[in-house]
Amino acid sequence: MNLTPALRSAFTPTGKLRASINLGNPILAGRDAQGQPCGVSVDLAGELARALQAELELVVFDAAGKSVDAVAAEQADFGFFAIDPVRGQQIAFTAPYVLIEGYYLVKNESPLRTNDEVDRAGQRVVVGKGSAYDLYLTRELKQATILRAPTSPAVVQHFLQEGAEVAAGVKQQLEQDAGKIGGLRLLNERFMVIQQAMGTPKSRGPEAAAFLAGFVEQMKSSGFVAAALARHGIAGASVAPAA
Repeated sequence: MNLTPALRSAFTPTGKLRASINLGNPILAGRDAQGQPCGVSVDLAGELARALQAELELVVFDAAGKSVDAVAAEQADFGFFAIDPVRGQQIAFTAPYVLIEGYYLVKNESPLRTNDEVDRAGQRVVVGKGSAYDLYLTRELKQATILRAPTSPAVVQHFLQEGAEVAAGVKQQLEQDAGKIGGLRLLNERFMVIQQAMGTPKSRGPEAAAFLAGFVEQMKSSGFVAAALARHGIAGASVAPAA
């Protein structure tokens, strides 16, 4: 799609291209040695700014829910989110660019061995408030109780403090925490696959949504996403197939 003044204006109503960056998912973003935001989503934001010939401004949050709310409220012009129907009411999603696995974590002595055993009365499952796992498990779990940590990186600590039975989140984050703390293990298989996409407010119009969708497909097909994952040392996530 050709870059027209109207299209550029749709993405930059304040004069800058504001990217909502979620530091709550280590697959997507974190901070470098100087404390600056870095990661796959930051790299993609920079490329989009170049494509739109716009000055980039990073709007940084510590949790997915806050990042989503910023874009939905048009406090940011686009962001990086897991596709979810609740979020899709206000945000126009692209096809996914990365696939991420969600896993359950328990204490070593837990009797739980399979995912099927989690959704039972008396089981408390800790998730990051407003995360894709929160939204998904809120719909799917019928008997277990959901407890919400303030952010996804705080899930395991909250799980231990509450003495809960299960923690749920990004596989890599859970593995990292389990390695540091000890006495914890992941269950046998993933309970979901997160489709990580880009999104812009629906109010920006269909042309803006189409431009962003095309941008994501170009970033996948060109090898940019794969190279960004490798550059930032991200293991366990895969580039999504072409839409």
